[in-house]
Amino acid sequence: MIEYFEKLYTKSANDFYKDVEQNLKNERKMFIITANPETFTYGSNDKIIDEMLLNKKTTLIPDGIGIVKASNMLNYRVKERITGIDLSEHLLKICSENKYKVALLGAKEEVLKSLKEKIKKEYPGIKLIKTANGYIKNKDEFFEKLSNTEVDVCLVALGIPDQELLIYKHLDKFKKGIFVGVGGSFDVMSGTKKRAPKIFQKLNLEWLYRIIKEPKRLKRFYNNNVKFMFKIRKLKRKAK
Repeated sequence: MIEYFEKLYTKSANDFYKDVEQNLKNERKMFIITANPETFTYGSNDKIIDEMLLNKKTTLIPDGIGIVKASNMLNYRVKERITGIDLSEHLLKICSENKYKVALLGAKEEVLKSLKEKIKKEYPGIKLIKTANGYIKNKDEFFEKLSNTEVDVCLVALGIPDQELLIYKHLDKFKKGIFVGVGGSFDVMSGTKKRAPKIFQKLNLEWLYRIIKEPKRLKRFYNNNVKFMFKIRKLKRKAK
């Protein structure tokens, strides 16, 4: 797991956005993984995910506060979180300004429809070239057809690790493009679900807000966050 932290992006969100914009401008391919404790836990238990996280073609950014805290405990100084939803909204803004091509895959059909309407209204410069909800049977076909479109940005909202594995499987078919797995971001971006209030965001307590709104998340949080921090403490003791 230590190798994941060594690969993690440590600079500010603004620095990262500049890097992404340069890659878009220069038509360089980029596969961004928004990492949280669950991501690293999957990697520790699955060879393919481990290979994906360590592959030079992938960029790991600290989405979850658990990753930021763990990084600092292990002396990998991460400046701040770079969340999937903030990155997605920034990408939409840049794409609208530059008339870039965007593809969306994921979420329920009604959520996707609301997001498309929002994009049409708030980001009129975007060329929305291909979309599909997360319940289509042949997701591989979606990517196979997309590979012929010269897409600039592809956002995939299927949840960890399905979204990352799908992108990784088809990444070599593309010569350029920014690819990101964005989890439940479509729900929030479309207005279907509310994001945590600003005070929760400022205090890095969005996870608590989600649990309050959806108590069933508590078990998942314990398995992927609490247990993760115990592992980090063990790694820290070994490093001494």
